[in-house]
Amino acid sequence: AFGHSIDVIRGIYDDPDDPGEISHFKALTSALSATIGLGNIAGVAVAIGTGGPGALVWMILTAIFGMSSKLASCTLAIMYRNIHPDGRVVGGPMYYLEKGLEERGFKSLGRTLAVLFAMLCIGGALGGGNMFQSNQTLEALGAVSPFFKTYNWLIGLVLAVLVGAVVIGGIQRIANVTSRLVPTMCILYVVSALFIILTNISEVPAMFALVFSEAFTGQAVEGGVLGVAIIGITRAAFSNEAGIGSAAIAHSAAKTEEAAREGIVAMIGPFIDTIVICTMTALVVLLTGAYKDPALQGKGAEMTAAAFGAAIPGAEVVLAIVICLFAYSTMISWEYYGERAWEYLFGSGSLLVFRLLFVAFVFIGAVTLLANVISFSDMMILSMAFPNIIGGIILSPLIKERLQNYWGRLQRGEMQRFK
Repeated sequence: AFGHSIDVIRGIYDDPDDPGEISHFKALTSALSATIGLGNIAGVAVAIGTGGPGALVWMILTAIFGMSSKLASCTLAIMYRNIHPDGRVVGGPMYYLEKGLEERGFKSLGRTLAVLFAMLCIGGALGGGNMFQSNQTLEALGAVSPFFKTYNWLIGLVLAVLVGAVVIGGIQRIANVTSRLVPTMCILYVVSALFIILTNISEVPAMFALVFSEAFTGQAVEGGVLGVAIIGITRAAFSNEAGIGSAAIAHSAAKTEEAAREGIVAMIGPFIDTIVICTMTALVVLLTGAYKDPALQGKGAEMTAAAFGAAIPGAEVVLAIVICLFAYSTMISWEYYGERAWEYLFGSGSLLVFRLLFVAFVFIGAVTLLANVISFSDMMILSMAFPNIIGGIILSPLIKERLQNYWGRLQRGEMQRFK
């Protein structure tokens, strides 16, 4: 379905009369803006620094399976979303866990998992989707000039104001910002990384050989193949969020009546995010030898900045700008995820409370130690997968039925094209 997914993203099947708030393309960029971020820059460096080059293989394998889990959760998101009379859409795991499992005869389990997911999603939004981003923005800026670390409170304040300015406008303003920001920042980052890879192209085969050999011998700090695999899987999950269910919240707002179609669009997320962008980051870190530097062990954005700077003089400045854009786009999308979870638990009347809380956490992240932020972020974001995957397994027969029905109609040429 890869080729069909590209056609849908291009708008060939966009029916202007379909219910929803944003196009397939904007739904994908809103979801990608939450996932393409510091997991791809800082997370990959942390994975290779602690797990060795072999961690990349496990990140890629996780992403391939992640494409399936992303398809599943985003198909369910369209099937069980709520559309308010004013056209505003709310959806995501909270809704398909509650309504879908009730349909299957598991009402109390569905409600329990939905509430658990919403609570963890709020924690994930405040941690990985917020504090981790502002923290790593400061790390990247600190690599350019010590001024930024000296005045970390000022940077935190500026970030908080910029995030607040967008999130007050809801999903349509978020989608408008991310649909411009995501392609720009991806191109800027990919072009810089490709330049470094192509100038060292003769060494690339040797690097891939190193990556594959270490994936199964396991020279990780944590010890053995299991250590490498766990680091790779953890960082991949943090990078593309497949299986976690967060992207389903953004995709539920898509203008479509075809649930399977949105699942097929969402599937491209982990491919772009992990298989393309994380692999590029890993190659840059490996080709420049930055992962061997003892002073950079356990560092995220700093290691990647050092790698870029070693290959292209002044590139750490470009990377710092890209990191700021990545972090900013991630924060505004995760605010939307947290807000939908908050609305599910407490109603729409208190959304301003969450928005103010989120903006405050942007500031807190900028002045907090990285180790504490990463532990909290990992725990919250990875825990979201637990209720989501249980629900996904119980609801998988419904997903399969929708997908087969959709694919059959597509193969028979029954899908209306609009371009």
